[in-house]
Amino acid sequence: LAFDTLFAEGQRKYVESLNSYIRQFLGRLEKPDVDYIKGISPAIAIEQKVGSVNPNSTVGTITEIYEYMKMLFTRVGETFSPLSGEKVTRDTVTSVVDWIYNFPDGEKVIITYVLKKKEERTLSDELRILLGKGFTRIVINRELVSIEDVLEKDVHLVENTIEVLVDRISIAKNEEGGIFQVSDSIQTAFYEGEGRCFVEVFGIVKKEFSDIFERDGIVFEEPSLNFFSFNNPYGVCKKCDGKGSFIGIDENLVIPNKNLSISGSAVEPWNKDKHKKWFSSFLKNALNVQFPLMTPYNKLTKPEKKIVWEGDQKSGIEGVDSFFKELEKDAYYSSYDRAFLIKYKNKIICPDCKGSRLRRDAGYVKINGKSLIDLCMISIDSLSAFFDTLVLSEYEKKVSHRILIEIKQRLQYLRYVGLGYLTIQRSANTLSGGELQRIKLSTALGSALVGSLYVLDEPSIGLHPKDTVNLVQVLKKLRDIGNTVVVVEHEEEIMKVADVIIDIGPYAGNLGGNIVFHGVWEDLLQENKSHTGRFLSGKDSIEIPKKRRKWDSSVNIYNAFENNLKNINVKIPLHIMTVITGVSGSGKSTLVKQILKPALEKNIGKTPDLMGKFDRMVINPHKLLHVEMVDQNSIGVSSRSNPVSYMEAYDPIRVIFADQPLSKEKNFYPGMFSFNVPGGRCETCMGEGFIKIEMQFMADVKITCEECNGKRFKEEILEVTHKEKNIYEVLNMTVDEAIEYFADKKNVLAKLKPLQDVGLGYVRLGQPSSTLSGGEAQRLKLAYFITEKKDYENTFFIFDEPTTGLHFHDIKKLMKALNILVDMGSTVLIIEHNVEVIKCADWIIDLGPEAGEKGGKICFEGTPENMILLDNNHTAHFLKQKLF
Repeated sequence: LAFDTLFAEGQRKYVESLNSYIRQFLGRLEKPDVDYIKGISPAIAIEQKVGSVNPNSTVGTITEIYEYMKMLFTRVGETFSPLSGEKVTRDTVTSVVDWIYNFPDGEKVIITYVLKKKEERTLSDELRILLGKGFTRIVINRELVSIEDVLEKDVHLVENTIEVLVDRISIAKNEEGGIFQVSDSIQTAFYEGEGRCFVEVFGIVKKEFSDIFERDGIVFEEPSLNFFSFNNPYGVCKKCDGKGSFIGIDENLVIPNKNLSISGSAVEPWNKDKHKKWFSSFLKNALNVQFPLMTPYNKLTKPEKKIVWEGDQKSGIEGVDSFFKELEKDAYYSSYDRAFLIKYKNKIICPDCKGSRLRRDAGYVKINGKSLIDLCMISIDSLSAFFDTLVLSEYEKKVSHRILIEIKQRLQYLRYVGLGYLTIQRSANTLSGGELQRIKLSTALGSALVGSLYVLDEPSIGLHPKDTVNLVQVLKKLRDIGNTVVVVEHEEEIMKVADVIIDIGPYAGNLGGNIVFHGVWEDLLQENKSHTGRFLSGKDSIEIPKKRRKWDSSVNIYNAFENNLKNINVKIPLHIMTVITGVSGSGKSTLVKQILKPALEKNIGKTPDLMGKFDRMVINPHKLLHVEMVDQNSIGVSSRSNPVSYMEAYDPIRVIFADQPLSKEKNFYPGMFSFNVPGGRCETCMGEGFIKIEMQFMADVKITCEECNGKRFKEEILEVTHKEKNIYEVLNMTVDEAIEYFADKKNVLAKLKPLQDVGLGYVRLGQPSSTLSGGEAQRLKLAYFITEKKDYENTFFIFDEPTTGLHFHDIKKLMKALNILVDMGSTVLIIEHNVEVIKCADWIIDLGPEAGEKGGKICFEGTPENMILLDNNHTAHFLKQKLF
């Protein structure tokens, strides 16, 4: 209703009002299946799209904050030398003229430049060229000499003492045309002197000027928009090619236990017999600089760690970097060395750009002591505070006034939607669906459109109940400035403030699609036909477990300090259901996705993604054999991918049809009942059921295949029936219908029943996977694992907000499915904000107390009953309402 009807029609009508030339560059829109819609406005959809973002996109580029910050640094940024810390400036003709005219009238001034002889010319040649250009005198040892005299007398000259006289003047501020003559002379001196010239006020001072942007012997690039762009070859970091990371030697792999000292074998590769000579050499030479060999690695200072890695040339210490460089030379010849080298390589943050993707010298440009790279690495909350306290000169205020308004507004909107913990440089493809949607929501607010229809898909996803209050204010503001806001939502707090609630149901799939309720919150609580109303009024509920499971084994993470984690030690119990809670941005995803998951994968022999920083992991006492991350990414984008094939139920169904008498009579084999391969499929539409015709600036037209009438199979295949239904009719069944239909086929039933258990009974067997939501895709994966019924005793399951897109009625089914996994002997870890799930956990680990820099600490570890005893805890505050 919201997206395929309201939004589709609103956008289609707006696009069709444009001319055909523009429309060919826009998305092609189909007319929704509706007779008539009255009062529709131009529509904007803010959906959840997980994993479908350009890898070069960041929070800053999506919101355009980064574009404005680039402009700000280009206009008012000051470059500082990394050597002396002094400001880098360049002289201009105007600044030199101003300097000259600061002296009193009547003072004598000469303007010169140093003569630079070209290699292929003699000094006599250079002097003749000067004569040809109109210059007549040179300065030798502070004496003016005629060039003609020098050439006639063949005087021997010391070349580096020669200056060419450009002009001699007497300062006369009121003289008409005098300033233009001086300006012209300085311009000439800069040009001929290759950017440098001398101005001497006789008897007072002689000063060198340069229009080259340099300091301390380094020529710097002048700030420009491309200079600060990581999507442009000019501004990109040359070491990582703008990726922000690359495959290199990983400190966590080289020194896995940072509690060990160097003498205690902290450098793991030096423990091998073949490489112990490096260890011995380091110990021997480290005494020359009094290196603390007995101090644990994590207690060493930055300069001491630098010696471990880069060595010390004076004392003869060769560090870890030299060891691996030597190893890379040998790896060219030795397969053993190649394999050994790979063992210590991983995806690491680029040391040159610190993950910012910008060229190193972009960090030399600063405003109030902060570079663009520095600002990109701090949280949006801290960035907002920086711009609120920014000190600028009057000129800089005039230049940056409009830019600062745009930056501050956009930052404020990001904070409104609960994203103050993010950084501007955060890659968009690492954001959750809820975070990405709220960023788009803040961008919509920044655009200040009015008279539009906004359609939002569960904007509360990924938000702690505490942050939902701010989200409500944002939605109200969007409405109050003159827009229509339609929100698809399951969150109780948002339903409470809605002007109108429309409840659709009563169930899902073919049992839904009716308007069950239309009205206000108070009336919904009295509505018995609505599952929403029954759960909100307390007539239905998700039961609290009668007892919490006990545990005696755990995964122990020590000293985790990635992102905002504050060197935490955490125990994650095995063989029970654990929920990680905390406000949005408190460090949950960092702990689970960047530290726990990669560490577990490494433990079982997999090559993990970029691993977060921590000291060590201990699994006590059991060994894990499998790690499964059940996320919301789509299981397939093809129209041929569907639930029945993903659940591996299609194979036994095809066998059933191949075993029918008519199939045997005509020699049909199981593969002929598939629309993916030649044989039984319709070859006109290649098993798609339709033929797509491109219409340039209009929407592509999908015409039902005339050969098979959209049924995807040949006529003779459709003649084969089982219980009076052919293969096409079976694929059109919902899971609930199919379970009843295949009640006597245990092999099919075993594959389909888990779909019903996780609340997907309404999904059709042949429904394209690309049409499933993120939450449906996640539950489909969960159903697959339940179907397998393998030995899950040593499997660690990680779920990232599995309640996404779920009604209370479905959460009840989800909890039942998750408990089945735990009862099989597996470990289930859930990142979740939904209080209905938190109250069902055996163990809770709460991070916080706030987001970003104010988070990253363990606030609580224990059972829900113990958690509600806390007074100043955001999660406990909302949990109390569900446990009493």
